[in-house]
Order: sequence, then C-alpha cells, then structure tokens
Amino acid sequence: MAADFQIVTAGDSVLIVQFAERVDPAINARAIALAERLGAAAPAGVRDIVPTYRSVAVYFNPLRTNHDRLLSELQRLASTEPVSDGPLTEPIQVPVEYGGEFGPDLADVARFANSSEDEVVRLHTAKVYRVFMLGFVPGFAYMGEVDPRIAAPRRQTPRTAVPAGSVGIAGVQTGIYPSVIPGGWQLIGRTSIKPFDLSRSEASLFKPGDFVRFMAVDPT
Repeated sequence: MAADFQIVTAGDSVLIVQFAERVDPAINARAIALAERLGAAAPAGVRDIVPTYRSVAVYFNPLRTNHDRLLSELQRLASTEPVSDGPLTEPIQVPVEYGGEFGPDLADVARFANSSEDEVVRLHTAKVYRVFMLGFVPGFAYMGEVDPRIAAPRRQTPRTAVPAGSVGIAGVQTGIYPSVIPGGWQLIGRTSIKPFDLSRSEASLFKPGDFVRFMAVDPT
C-alpha cells in the first residue's frame, strides 16, 4: 500500500514529513504522535522537532546526523497510527470575560452568525477545543474547530496592538494572544491566564495535542 505521507527536504538540515493537507484532528494526532516518538528515539544530531497542523519539521545537524538512517526512521514512525485521538486528561479550563471592552468584535461575530452575542458566547464555550499547534509568537496555540456558525473570518484591517489575554476567532480557529502583538483575529473576550510565562517550569501553558475549554465568567 502506498504511503499516505511524503518526506521533503528544506535545505541541507531539515526534513519535513507531510500528511494530508487539511485541518483534521486525526491527521494532527498523527503529526503530534510522530513528533513525540521521534523525540523519544532521540536520533543523533537532531536539534529540534516542530509539529504543525499536518506536518513535522525535523531540524538536524548534517555533520552529526546519518541522513539515510534518519530518513528511514521517519518513514517507519510516520507509518504508525497514533494510539488515541481523544482527551487523556481533563481539558485545560480557560476563564473568559466576553464582550464589552474585552471583546470589541463580539457584536461583529454575532452579526456574522445572525444571532445574539449571548448565543456566540454559548457556542464558543460549548466545545472542547484541540490544540493543533503552537506558532506565530511564543505560547500562541492554534485551537479548533470553532462551531461553523461563529467561524467569522479575520478582520480586513488588523490591529497594531492586541492586548495580552485576548481571545479571538479566525475562521475555524480560536486562540489566545499571549502578549501585546499585532493581530487580525476577531476579539470576543479576554482571559486572565498567561499562555506564556518564562517564570514557569514549562513556559507555554499549552502544547500540541492538549484540549481546552473556555468558560464565561462575570466581569471582575
């Protein structure tokens, strides 16, 4: 049977394993499982392993790595299905103050959904979201999938400074801005938790494969 993935090179020190090109929890689970298994195997010379929605980038030192052996190991590990695709632990709970000054785009998302702001909040808090990947800036977790009724597209004009803790929607994705940075997602609320904090033993609160649930809280 033909492999349902491909391995491509990106220069002389990166190999990328690519699965099907779509947002799919099962595909993402395979990418994360591959990254974890390769990390456990710890091939000589591998410097970093970065899983995404549907691929895994493997950075290695070409002077310390047996390229053919690494390629063979990737082919073997990528052919193995993950053991499970469901939450093995309780979802991470994220308290959110929705609307008002903290959610300036909540009304726009409600208009997109042809519903009330309360219904947008209900739909956003009703799901358990999967952390597909980290990227953009340290600690930014791309989560999904958002209920299609509230999957509003990015703003036409991004903001130059989005407050830290802002909870946004961009299509089927939702996420939390970990610091004050530019961004174009639809802002529907804000949380007091810190997705990225260098004072913690693990700076990033989220990691690929985690599950998250948002909870509406009253303004403090």
